[in-house]
Amino acid sequence: MASVNTTARLAALRSLMKEKGVDIYVVPSEDSHASEYIAACDARRAFISGFTGSAGTAVVTLDKAALATDGRYFNQASKQLDENWLLLKTGMQDVPTWQEWTVEESAAGKTVGVDPALIASSVAEKLDASVKKSGGAGLKAVDENLIDPVWGDDRPARSSNPIVLLPQKYSGKDTATKLADLRKELEKKKAASFVLSMLDEIAWLFNLRGSDITYNPVFFSYAIVTQDSATLYVDGSRLSDEGRNYLDQNKVVIKPYDALFTDANAMASAADTKGTSEPPKKYLVSNKGSWALKLALGGDKFVEEVRSPVCDAKAVKNDTELEGMRQCHIRDGAALIEFFAWLEDQLIAKKAVIDEVAAADQLEEFRKKQKDFVGLSFDTISSTGPNAAVIHYKPEPGSCATIDPDAIYLCDSGAQFLDGTTDTTRTLHFGTPSAAEKKAYTLVLKGNIALDSAIFPKGTTGFAIDCLARQFLWKQGLDYRHGTGHGVGSYLNVHEGPIGIGTRKQYADVALAAGNVLSIEPGYYEDGAYGIRIENLAIVREVKTEHSFGDKPFLGFEHVTMVPYCRKLIDEALLTREEKEWLNRSNEEVKKAMEGRFEGDALTRAWLERETQPF
Repeated sequence: MASVNTTARLAALRSLMKEKGVDIYVVPSEDSHASEYIAACDARRAFISGFTGSAGTAVVTLDKAALATDGRYFNQASKQLDENWLLLKTGMQDVPTWQEWTVEESAAGKTVGVDPALIASSVAEKLDASVKKSGGAGLKAVDENLIDPVWGDDRPARSSNPIVLLPQKYSGKDTATKLADLRKELEKKKAASFVLSMLDEIAWLFNLRGSDITYNPVFFSYAIVTQDSATLYVDGSRLSDEGRNYLDQNKVVIKPYDALFTDANAMASAADTKGTSEPPKKYLVSNKGSWALKLALGGDKFVEEVRSPVCDAKAVKNDTELEGMRQCHIRDGAALIEFFAWLEDQLIAKKAVIDEVAAADQLEEFRKKQKDFVGLSFDTISSTGPNAAVIHYKPEPGSCATIDPDAIYLCDSGAQFLDGTTDTTRTLHFGTPSAAEKKAYTLVLKGNIALDSAIFPKGTTGFAIDCLARQFLWKQGLDYRHGTGHGVGSYLNVHEGPIGIGTRKQYADVALAAGNVLSIEPGYYEDGAYGIRIENLAIVREVKTEHSFGDKPFLGFEHVTMVPYCRKLIDEALLTREEKEWLNRSNEEVKKAMEGRFEGDALTRAWLERETQPF
């Protein structure tokens, strides 16, 4: 995790800023579709700053540069940023947000610039108002991205990979039904259309999958749906014959990707009803939609920003998708169990020297043997000792560590299968863990069990139950700087909104619902020493209770991850009888799911038998 010398890059950027009349330039992490994970060609913030984490915003003035990121990346950013950069640790006391820092720097009439395609309109408009209030000139939409000419010929090309149909045996619902449901939402809102810009929403709506962003089966596109039409803006030459025929059957018109903004401008002109008494019907866009998109559609007069109804619908999995999640996690669990047994044998019995990357590569080979495997769902976090304390650590060939059998090993990994997406974290020790490591691991495990066992009324948010996973750490004055859970797509993005478990504001806005799939992943990290995280994926489901207060149904979790926990790291003295019973049930579920999967593999069978012994 070495730093990059950004002096020349910043000098070139500042020269362009002066040409454009910009005193401060904001560089978001996202692409023009507000994607959390982006294609290499869109990694502008990483290029200009040297920081490669998935979250953060860079702000460059004519003589300063700041990078804001959250607690998952404090450690990583401190190592990757060179001396040109100030690290703003978001959420820490007395540390300004990137917006506050920008506003402070913009006083005395300075102009702040940003590529309007890369910032949500709500964020842009609020920042513009704050800058003007502080005495700045305001926020300027700079249509030409100023990072791109600095990057030059070294900037990677966009993907042109095929786009294929996901059969209904995996999707569970056809596009005609999904479009009909969306049109009901348009009717409720009395809206003219919904303009889609989020890539996973478009992939889900049209039952198509691509590979334009590594690990995310999406493709660059926009879409517009009205009461009587549906238009997909995409490079049509990339569609498989099966996919094109499917779109034709569902009366979906295909237009070039770049035609979206031309059509948006035309829609704004058509909606201008000056001289009439009838107010125009609004165009709905996601509240994550870009400032550029809102401007093209005519601004506030014609646009209403909403939480996307497609996002909400996608988050509630149908029965086919839920069963796919269960089945793919059994296969994924088999790969992980085989990997952990192999790794322990290599390190302990064979005294092999294995580095973090080699271990991650071997895990991928085990996954490749599983039915319907497509690829990984994110970079495997294969981390030993102090590296495990870097929450989103990515081992790099040539610079990664050798796995120490006498230190904690944290493996956070996942896969894309045709029938679902997986994300599992297990923390192991192959030698003799310290008392402190065992205590920390057991406190994290107790939090995982507590949240997995929770029962709560319909209408409860992930914000409300986050504390259940942290309570045992809190009692010791400990905590972790990341969310407790994120939504997960069905053969889609491993991080999926709008639901989650944590202290972010959005997790207080959306209640959990039966059919949601999300992670439960408390952790604890000692910088420079070790890191612990235990992550399962779980389905939110309705549960039977003795009573039904307020005539509300009650909900609970069904975990689908099928991998045992590290017995060496469990301090049984800290477990209650109920927690031991939970572990015994969980281990029995894993053993049953793995029946017949390791025939002829005595090593893996012995490892599984040992790790699932009853407490």
